[in-house]
Amino acid sequence: MTAEPFQPDGDAYRSVAPPPTGLLDVLSVSAMVVDTDGRIVFWTPQAEELFGYSAQEALGKYAARLFIHPEHLQAVVKLFAEVLETGRSWAGAFPIRHKDGSSRLMEFRNMRLQDDHGDVYALGIAADHTLLQRVETDLALCERLINQSPIGLALLDPDLRYLLVNPALERIDGIPAEEHVGRRLRETLSLPDVDTIESALRQVLTTGTPLLDQYHVGRPPTDPKHEHAWSLSFYRLEDPGGRVLGAATSVVDVTERHRAAAEADRARRRLALIAEASTHVGTTLEVERTAQELAEIAVPQLADVVAVDVLDSALACRRSRRPDNGPELFRALALKAAHPTVALRAADPPGDLAAYEGDRLVTLCVHTGRPVLVRHVGAHDIPRIARDAEAGSLLARAGVHSYLAVPLIAHGEVLGALDLKRTRNPLPFDEDDVVLASELAGRAAVAIDNARWFQSVRNTALTLQRSLLPNHPPHHTGLELASRYQPAQATSEVGGDWYDVIPLEDDKTALVVGDVMGNGIDAAATMGRLRTATCAYADLDLDPGAVLQHLDKITCDLEHYIVTCLYAVYDPHTRQCRIANAGHMPPALAGPGKAPTLLDLPSGAPLGVGGIPFETTTTDLSPGDLLVLYTDGLVETRHHPIDDRLSVLLGFLDEPDRPLEELCDLLLYGLRHPDDHDDVALLVARAR
Repeated sequence: MTAEPFQPDGDAYRSVAPPPTGLLDVLSVSAMVVDTDGRIVFWTPQAEELFGYSAQEALGKYAARLFIHPEHLQAVVKLFAEVLETGRSWAGAFPIRHKDGSSRLMEFRNMRLQDDHGDVYALGIAADHTLLQRVETDLALCERLINQSPIGLALLDPDLRYLLVNPALERIDGIPAEEHVGRRLRETLSLPDVDTIESALRQVLTTGTPLLDQYHVGRPPTDPKHEHAWSLSFYRLEDPGGRVLGAATSVVDVTERHRAAAEADRARRRLALIAEASTHVGTTLEVERTAQELAEIAVPQLADVVAVDVLDSALACRRSRRPDNGPELFRALALKAAHPTVALRAADPPGDLAAYEGDRLVTLCVHTGRPVLVRHVGAHDIPRIARDAEAGSLLARAGVHSYLAVPLIAHGEVLGALDLKRTRNPLPFDEDDVVLASELAGRAAVAIDNARWFQSVRNTALTLQRSLLPNHPPHHTGLELASRYQPAQATSEVGGDWYDVIPLEDDKTALVVGDVMGNGIDAAATMGRLRTATCAYADLDLDPGAVLQHLDKITCDLEHYIVTCLYAVYDPHTRQCRIANAGHMPPALAGPGKAPTLLDLPSGAPLGVGGIPFETTTTDLSPGDLLVLYTDGLVETRHHPIDDRLSVLLGFLDEPDRPLEELCDLLLYGLRHPDDHDDVALLVARAR
């Protein structure tokens, strides 16, 4: 029996027929045909491979005698007869004898054939039973793995259309498996980088190199409000012959890992923010600067718009019992935004005072001393956040969607509030943000508390100091006078520097500059006592050396104070100035046509040493001559030799006809540094 080969139209066939698969080659399915006598009349090359007999060895031979064991011969003959007589097919596993003598179990499919002449034959299709079992097991295992795997799996053809999707992928993207089949990849993916994924898949199809663990983040249709993460891997699929079948994609949901990593990153950023606040908030003892540093730290890591408001009573260091539901008066200290926004116009400008009613959230925050959190700001929340209706409209326009107010508490006292708003940051404030904001507010509150007390004490010190100094000197015959007092910039304590101008008989004038070593209220009080004593002794018209002698005795009776002092008396009729020095800086003398110089005076011992006489020196003052008396805070620094600083002082006196008020400012601003730790008394006299 011969088989006529199929001869289709070659070009038409190739244009529509799919390429052959290699599955039959893997199974090595063989076929043979026997006639009614049991002789083999058709034998395929696969049968030769399966049974071991070539076509020449098998054709014309009795099939049963060739490869059936004698003990199975009768059963096989009976089955063969039933197939030919009844036409019923038979299928099953049966042991055969291989050419090499071994016994092998084969899977058979037997059926009756009839040709166009009416002749009957038996067709036997056989395959190795062990191989078939292995293939069936592999298929079953693959099916179970695909259907039961928690990993999303998909098979795609070369055009990236779905061929198969497992239940896990159905759960991930929320689309039933049957709705995947035939659709393109981009029609089902909700990831923003779907173009990148398609490009990667095409690269895998082209090169055959897998791409593993590609990280992608998006919002699936099943949970559009939350961000999810997946790990995608791509593989090329080939049949045993190397033909590209398409691509396989595995999708692992790594959302929990993504969220844990995001939370760990947030925790690291919080710690970094707190560490930064430790070094950048409270760098000065200035309330406004400290508040601004807090606002700059909080933007944009914590909020888009930040305001720092302090209770006006706290800023004035007044402890007052606040009503539980009444209004509060706030002073805005700092305002900061991460980007240009109309929300800034809704806030109080730094320095302004604003009254907030008891129903406002910032007022509630300072009344309760607890954070106030509004995760999602609605239309009904805006009026409780804004100071008025216009500000509320601006906040709504700015897109404020989340709000947080945290109290500024130091040593148990509520000083004000840290006000936080989010506009562009899509995430609402949460409890972690409350903890972070409270930590920042607590650190800043201590610095603000220190700064407000520093400023309060400093203001008190300045008030006391200035109250002990003379007012603008009245008119004095033969003299033009100007004076300045400048407190230390780097300390809040009162200094002991002073100057005085005392009118005497016969048109004479006493000029005094002194410095009580040390600072504090005691130093200021000592300075006040010595100034009073100086005025009393000056009225006695004593010699300058004698005045210092009396002041020395008084100072010795005081508690461990050393005082330097320069006392001078100018007589406009003789144009002479008599000067005595008690350990003080030498005065400077300048005049028209004269080089500025330091008067060479006996330095003398400071007041309080006791028992040492003071000499009086007489100096002529011509009309236009300048006499500059000052304390050491004007010229002494920690970084320059005193001689160099005195030379600089003399350099500023090169124009003796300069207006005295202008000269005082020039000396202060030219010689003083903002970080100087000593106060300055300056007295300038010009002979007329």
